Amino acid sequence: MLDVPLTWQLAKFGLSVSMVLGLGTIAVRASPRIAGLLSGYPLGTALALFFIGLEISPTFATQSAVHTLAGFTATMALGAGYLVAGRQTGLKGVMGGLLGGFAAWLAVSTLLAQFSFTRLTGTLVTLCAIGVFSWLFRAIPDVKSSARRAFSWPALAARAGLATLIVFAITRTAHWLPPEWAGTLAAFPVTMLPFLLILHVGHGHAPVATVIKHYPAGLGSLLSYTLCVSYTYSSLGLFWGTLAGFLAATLWLLGWMQLTAWYQRRNT
Repeated sequence: MLDVPLTWQLAKFGLSVSMVLGLGTIAVRASPRIAGLLSGYPLGTALALFFIGLEISPTFATQSAVHTLAGFTATMALGAGYLVAGRQTGLKGVMGGLLGGFAAWLAVSTLLAQFSFTRLTGTLVTLCAIGVFSWLFRAIPDVKSSARRAFSWPALAARAGLATLIVFAITRTAHWLPPEWAGTLAAFPVTMLPFLLILHVGHGHAPVATVIKHYPAGLGSLLSYTLCVSYTYSSLGLFWGTLAGFLAATLWLLGWMQLTAWYQRRNT
C-alpha cells in the first residue's frame, strides 16, 4: 500500500468539500434542468484524475484519462438504472435506484474494461452513448418545481461528505488497478449521485428523472475537460494541466447554455 502524505489527504478532503459545496450553492438556485447540466461539470473526475496523477504518476493519470473518456458511458447507464429501479418515493425508492444504478454501471464498466481505447475511440463511444441516452430520455417531462428545499446547508454538507468519501475510495482503489479500470472509476458520478439521493428524498422521483434526462447534455464539459488533461498533464504538468482542463470545460458549458437558450428563444 502506498503511503500517501497526510498533507495530500488533507488537500484532497478540503478541495472535495469546497468544490462540491460551491457548485451545490449554485444548484440551490437552479432549475432541475440547469442542475442536471451542472452535474456534468468536472468536479469529481477532476479531483480523481489529479490525485491519481499526484499519488501514482502523471503518466498513469494520462493513460487513465483516455479510458475515462469512454467511462462516461457507464455513468449514463447508472442514471438509466437509477431511473428504472428508483421509481418509488422515500427510502425504498432511493435503495432501489442505488441498486439498479450500480448494477447498470458495473455491467457497462466491465464491458468497457475489455477494450483498449484511444482518445478518438473513447470520445466517439461516449458521444454515441449521449445520442442514445438522450433519445431514450426524450419523453421524460421537465419538472418545473424548484429543488431548493433539498439543498439546505445540512443537505449540502451531506452531499459534500458523500462525494468526498467517493473521491477517497476512487483514488485509493486506483493504486491496485490498471489504467483501464482506474479511468473508468474516475468517470464515476461523484457529484451527481449524492445530488440524486438528496433530491429523491426531498422531492421524489420526478425531479430526479428530470436531472437524469439532462445529464447527457452536460457531459460535454466532462469530455472537454478529460480530453484536455489527457494532453496537458504530460506537457504542462498536473496543476496547469488541470487549470487548462477547467477552462476547456467552462467554455464548453457556457457555449452550450448560450446555444440552448438561443434555440429556446427561437422556438417560442
